[in-house]
Amino acid sequence: MKKIVSFVLILLMSVCFVKAQNLSKLYQTTDSENVSVKTKYSPLIGISASRSKSGGANVPGTYIQAILKAGGNPVIIPAITDSKVLRDIIRNLDGLVMTGGEDFNPLYYKEEVIPDINDIDSIRDIYDLVLLKLATDRNLPVLGICRGEQAINVAFGGTLYQDIPSQHKDSTIKHRQTEPKEQGTHPVSIAKGSKLFKILNTTDVSVNSFHHQGVKDVAPGFRAVAYAPDGIVEAIEAYPNRNILGVQWHPEGHIAGGDTTMLKIFDHIVKQSGLYHRAKELHRQILSVDTHCDTPLEFKKEGFDIGKRESNQVNIPKMEEGMLDAIFFAAYTAQGPRDDASSQKIVQKIDGLIDGIYAQVEKNKDICGIAYTADDLVKLKAEGKKAIFIGIENGYGIGKDIANIARFKSRGVNYITLCHTKPNDICDSSSDQPEWNGLSSFGKKVVKEMNRWGILVDISHVSEKTFYDVIALSSQPVIASHSSVKALCDHDRNLTDKQLQALAKNGGVVQICLVDLFMNKDKSKASLMDAIEHIDYAVKVAGIDHVGIASDFDGGGGIIGCNGSNDMINITVKLLERGYSDEDIAKIWGKNFLRVLSTVQAAKK
Repeated sequence: MKKIVSFVLILLMSVCFVKAQNLSKLYQTTDSENVSVKTKYSPLIGISASRSKSGGANVPGTYIQAILKAGGNPVIIPAITDSKVLRDIIRNLDGLVMTGGEDFNPLYYKEEVIPDINDIDSIRDIYDLVLLKLATDRNLPVLGICRGEQAINVAFGGTLYQDIPSQHKDSTIKHRQTEPKEQGTHPVSIAKGSKLFKILNTTDVSVNSFHHQGVKDVAPGFRAVAYAPDGIVEAIEAYPNRNILGVQWHPEGHIAGGDTTMLKIFDHIVKQSGLYHRAKELHRQILSVDTHCDTPLEFKKEGFDIGKRESNQVNIPKMEEGMLDAIFFAAYTAQGPRDDASSQKIVQKIDGLIDGIYAQVEKNKDICGIAYTADDLVKLKAEGKKAIFIGIENGYGIGKDIANIARFKSRGVNYITLCHTKPNDICDSSSDQPEWNGLSSFGKKVVKEMNRWGILVDISHVSEKTFYDVIALSSQPVIASHSSVKALCDHDRNLTDKQLQALAKNGGVVQICLVDLFMNKDKSKASLMDAIEHIDYAVKVAGIDHVGIASDFDGGGGIIGCNGSNDMINITVKLLERGYSDEDIAKIWGKNFLRVLSTVQAAKK
């Protein structure tokens, strides 16, 4: 018998050896695949790994097979802590699956270790947390499984049961079981209306459990959407504003056993990753412009550098993560006294802010540059640099000398917001009692002078009467650099349907503004979905050629799901989900605004 077994083994080895030697046939087979035919793109899905004793990366084959069955291309991410290497890997991925494994160190959620905790791998804790930060900074779709769900919860500020049996009063469910992973061992109830419910199309599933830790306090921005009968959280999600889902059970194990329901979870992450890939590819082709932020106010902070990933909302690394090409830095001043001396001081302040913009760009000239025209933006993008445009917020900043308009134009200023929250020498504000009943006589001269020098007239902040005075007087299209829709949110800073239509007839553009109070006054915090509703509405009323985007970051802007330049790609993903075409999205992100900019600049006399 031993001889027979030995003979069979030798025969098998010989066959393998012969096949291995036939390189010509192997390569011929490889080359015969028709790679020239355009096929459906398979998104790259990164898989987190556990560490082997030798420092290698271990991933159960069930994760790989589940991603392949769902139509994705799996990529195993080495279990290392070098953030530079991980950042480069993440940059090329379309989605991320966080896998199961060891216990999570409770020190990360400010608890002491209890005796019943199991093995902790400190290196993997760091690896998982760094992976999640890098992936979610870029807004990749993320699916967390078992430990992966727990890692998501910890990374975003939640807590865990270190040991469910000793810390949770209900012991009717054993969460660490021995049955095969494809076998359901206890029921889970899924909340109706949740994203998970929409994915699985059911409120009840039977799952397997191989864990003794679990979500306790759900992280801010997430909600629990599935529970075991003992009350343990079995799934969390951040939808609709963030594309993150975590489940406590092992759907990949069920899929290996032939379960088609659980395959829907992997179908979802692959589909979302494909959509994210589309958004990335689109941003590589289009010109994206955020037409208003107040970041120059940050420059006074000691050591501030737009070339570093600072804690503020706008800097070059965050623009790179969100694939935003250009931004308008506003040289902003609040309204102050209007005597001659005060007016002169304000002019000096605006000059100082513009000096600060140039200084920051000069310090980072390898990664950004000043843009004066649309062509400058095209050139900078081709060089791999971000474009910085300059605007002035509040015409108070030009003082009482109309000659300052030409001088500021020579310094790169491309728009002037006529006022802020109070009347000035130019016009009335939307936020205060009228003084001039619209434009003042000086204001009419300012508008004509801005037309003459090719500077955009910005009607954000102006009163409704001022708005119509400008529309009637300006020989060129005008802009609302950061305003939203009054029909959806009754705020004085927003535009009525008639104003939107008048702006469109003028050839101008409204840049939808990401400020809570301009989005939804009924909520303590507006969301990405509110912003999409405003864009949708403005497109329907004004037309696709007259709508754009402005953040007002570092000056009050920021909503759930879009709270920094790195989040701007989320708008693109949502617009794709709504069925907007690539051309429509290109118009909204910059084509419309740049058309107006070029038109006004071409009219300079």
